[in-house]
Amino acid sequence: MTPPPPLGVFDTGVGGLSVLADLRRTLPGQDMLYLADTAHVPYGARPDDEIRALTERAVTALHAQGVGAVVVACNTASAFSLAHLRERFDMPIIGLVPAVKPAVQATRSGVVGVLATPGTLRGTLLADVIREWAEPAGVQVLRAVSTELVPLVEAGKADHAETRAVLRDILAPVAQAGADQLVLGCTHYPFLAASIRAEFGDTFALLDSGAAVARHTRRVLEGAGLLAPDTTAGTVRYAVTGDPARSAPVFAALLAETMHNGEELHRAHAPRIERLHT
Repeated sequence: MTPPPPLGVFDTGVGGLSVLADLRRTLPGQDMLYLADTAHVPYGARPDDEIRALTERAVTALHAQGVGAVVVACNTASAFSLAHLRERFDMPIIGLVPAVKPAVQATRSGVVGVLATPGTLRGTLLADVIREWAEPAGVQVLRAVSTELVPLVEAGKADHAETRAVLRDILAPVAQAGADQLVLGCTHYPFLAASIRAEFGDTFALLDSGAAVARHTRRVLEGAGLLAPDTTAGTVRYAVTGDPARSAPVFAALLAETMHNGEELHRAHAPRIERLHT
C-alpha cells in the first residue's frame, strides 16, 4: 500500500514548532515537512499583499516537495491568505483561528485578552471570531499587540529578562482590567508561557489553537484519504528559507520544550535542517 504524501506545516519562523508538536501527538504516523520562512520573519508588520505573496511562495515550495496538504501554522498568514491559497491550490489548506471561543466559554470575569501581532489584529479572522463568540456572550476582549516578541523568540530569548519586560509592559493593562483568560494569538507565543507566568503568576489561563487545529487536521486528512495509519512513527523534515546553521540552536531548544507527559517527540539535539528556496 502506497503511503500518503507528507503533511506540509508552514510558519514564518520557529513559532509553528508549537503547532507541529500538537500535530505529532494527534497524527503520530504522519510524515511531515516543516518549513520556516526565516529569511522574511516576522510577517506581522508587513503590508497585506506582501504577507499573501510570501505565504503563497512558501506553500508553492511545499507543494513542489510533494506534500498532500498544508497547515498554515501562523496566525498572521492565516488571517490574510487562506482564501487566496484555497483558490490557488488543489489540496487541503488548513489555517489557524485565535482561540477566542474557548476563552469566552471559560472566563468567569467576563474579560479576556488576546496577545497578537499587528498583522493578526489587522486581519479578519480575529474580528470574525470576536463577533461570533464574544459579543453575543457580552464578553469584553482586550487586544495586546507587540512587534518585539516574535524576534525575541526567534533569537532564542523566550525566557529572558528582556522578553519579560516587554510582556510586563503590554500585558499589565490587560491584567488590571480583570482578564482571566489570555489567548496566545501567534504560534510563537506558547513558548512565552514561562515568561508570562513569571510576571503574572496564575492571573491568566493561557490558550492557543494548536490542539484544536491538530484535531481538525486529522479530520480533514481522514476525509481526503490522506491520513497515515498510526501503526508506525512518522518522520519530520525541517527546512528554512534562511541560514540553517543560524536556525539550528533555536530549533533544538524549542523542540526540547515540546516533550509531553515525559514522551520525547523530537530529539533535543540540533536537528538536521535543510535550506529550501521559495
